[in-house]
Order: sequence, then structure tokens, then C-alpha cells
Amino acid sequence: MLVPVRCFTCGNLIADKFDDYQTKIRSGEDPAKVLDSLNIKRYCCRRMLLTSVETIQQIVPFYEAIQRRHQEVQSELE
Repeated sequence: MLVPVRCFTCGNLIADKFDDYQTKIRSGEDPAKVLDSLNIKRYCCRRMLLTSVETIQQIVPFYEAIQRRHQEVQSELE
């Protein structure tokens, strides 16, 4: 996933904290407490981590569907 390197608003470095954040969130910890433990105090920086989405997981099914459709069209043309 492409995580922004810096906060769009204040410019603080956030990419180095993203892996720790994801690991702790997946283990079931509270997001607010995780952000506090990572020393992310500004709401603009918190927003950057809270709203990040792993878009590749959403894109892959569409790519696979396009590939299947392409193969179906090719087989019909032959």
C-alpha cells in the first residue's frame, strides 16, 4: 500500500509509524490509544492514519474480472 510519507496539512513524517499502527490495530487495540502511544497528537496526522485504506485489496478483484473477460473475448474471437 502507498502510505503518504508526510501529513498533507502539517508536514510531519507519518509513514514510519504506519506499520506499527497497522500491527497494533489488527491485534485488536483501540485506535486512539495506539495513536497516543505512537506520539501522534495532532488531529491532522491522526486523520492520515485513521483514514488510510489498503486500496490494492479493493482493486485486485476488478483486475481479475477484467482479465477473465479479456480471455473470454479472445476465446470467442478464435
